[in-house]
Amino acid sequence: MKIAFNLLLALTLAPWVALADSGNKYGGENRGKPLQPAKASARWQEECAGCHIAYAPGLLPAASWRKVMASLDKHFGADASLSEAENEDITAFLVNNASNRWSAKSAPLRITESAWFKAKHGAREIAPGVWKRPAIKSPANCQACHAGAAKADFNERRIKIPE
Repeated sequence: MKIAFNLLLALTLAPWVALADSGNKYGGENRGKPLQPAKASARWQEECAGCHIAYAPGLLPAASWRKVMASLDKHFGADASLSEAENEDITAFLVNNASNRWSAKSAPLRITESAWFKAKHGAREIAPGVWKRPAIKSPANCQACHAGAAKADFNERRIKIPE
């Protein structure tokens, strides 16, 4: 009787255990949920979305956001410096809402450098020439294919790759 119960319990819990551990297929890069907090920072939205979408904090671990915010004077080729107060405010928002399940030792500076991004957007999934299309331009332009990217909606059923 005990063996049957344990077997039934294992079969019942197996899908949940697999879901909880799903980030390990990307070497511990698991974003967790939600990618976007229910309450967003107005300062983060204003400052970051002034040049690109305000990337959802849950797309990277806290260590990555700290690195990004510590080097705003050379932010991917641009000077995006902020006042100390603005920097502290936005850093706190990003760190407090960063991925809560990231167990990989990596802390990529770019979302596009993460193993899960490469797995979902690599050459097996997306032909390299797609990134060069005028409506897309680069892998960092999430909203080109994911219309809901600014709201952290990356549902694969709503992807529309521009011609």
